[in-house]
Amino acid sequence: MTRDSSKRGRTKRHRGRAGRPYVVIVMPAYNAAQTLERTVAELSEDVYDHLILVDDHSRDDTVRIAKRLDLEVIEHDFNIGYGGNQKTCYLRALERGADIVVMLHPDYQYDPRIAGDLVAPIEAGEADVVLASRMLGDPLSGGMPLYKFIANRTLTFAENLVLGAWLSEYHTGYRAYSRRVLETVNFLHNSNDFIFDNEFLAQVIAHGFKIVDVPVRTHYAIDSSSVGFAPAVVYGFGVLGTMARGLAHRLKLVDDPMFRRRGTPSDPAK
Repeated sequence: MTRDSSKRGRTKRHRGRAGRPYVVIVMPAYNAAQTLERTVAELSEDVYDHLILVDDHSRDDTVRIAKRLDLEVIEHDFNIGYGGNQKTCYLRALERGADIVVMLHPDYQYDPRIAGDLVAPIEAGEADVVLASRMLGDPLSGGMPLYKFIANRTLTFAENLVLGAWLSEYHTGYRAYSRRVLETVNFLHNSNDFIFDNEFLAQVIAHGFKIVDVPVRTHYAIDSSSVGFAPAVVYGFGVLGTMARGLAHRLKLVDDPMFRRRGTPSDPAK
């Protein structure tokens, strides 16, 4: 299903230097050839130790460019989906010994320069999860379509009420997780599609992890990937389904495997 195209990849500092946590940035990629080099170029080398790109069977030169940039590249033999791509990303980052994992889209929609802002609260012990929130900035000036802005605000408000949290956004694709989160949350049970991110946050909230959000500027352009209107509608209904499952879990109405700890004996998705 996957092929590891590089043995080492771009490692910027040795594990444990000066007592700092080992930071891995993972990039779930699909047809990111036009934006990948610019994304990597704007990452501060002081922030991370290792970069991993997982290519979900792109039809362009994403893999060739990633290898030229000396990234660790993992190739899917067929298109699995955005959520399935992240599963590969996180499993590989854990294998590499990551203490903190940053997930960044290589489509240059999110500002790569703030990666350090996501790492810092986890490194300081102030958060388990850090979200780069478009809603704390001015996403409309960054090109976010109005319908997406309205949908984001509406769904986020509803999720805060149902899930019992208070986040500025649930739908960002730029996040950082501590190792403990990735070893606890049953993300292998989640969808292989776009709803994966939303399910992950519902799980994080259910397990009581501390979440911090920081502002991020965005760039919506023709070379940045974006979900179209019809898939966005499907995603919206998926969010409603996640909310229903989260509420049922809060009220202890069902034993939903999505909210079990990873690797428990009753969990079929270890």
